[in-house]
Amino acid sequence: MTPIELERYLHEHLPLTKAMQASVVNLKPGEVTLGAPLAPNINHQKGVFGGSAATLATTAAWSLVQTQLVTAEVAGQVVIQRNTMDFVLPMMGTFFARAFLPHPEAWPKFVQMLKRRGRARITVSAELSCDGQVSGHFEGEFVALDSGRE
Repeated sequence: MTPIELERYLHEHLPLTKAMQASVVNLKPGEVTLGAPLAPNINHQKGVFGGSAATLATTAAWSLVQTQLVTAEVAGQVVIQRNTMDFVLPMMGTFFARAFLPHPEAWPKFVQMLKRRGRARITVSAELSCDGQVSGHFEGEFVALDSGRE
């Protein structure tokens, strides 16, 4: 999957990402970075709305799991089960969410479990940033269900 294909998919299937003007900044094995401008995501304090920041982080993390499943040629429907979000600095401009696996060694076990049991769970982290400064932290637990099973 290319960055353009992922961005198109997000805009078509998650309309909020289109309204947010989210874009795929980087897509490589083990990492997905999304970005969004301030204007469509502004709050009453002239900064990034917390809901927009949380959405971008969640979407980046979901995208990481989904794209890695596509690369591994494993069918799976990915959903978020739970997450935590910490905001450490206000964001007053274009902001980014970089998703990564905090424990990359868990990925092969995740894929094996999905293939064997039809269900698997993995933790994904994301770092929010703006103007080169870390602005927040996301951690989410995602579940994949084997979409090929009946």
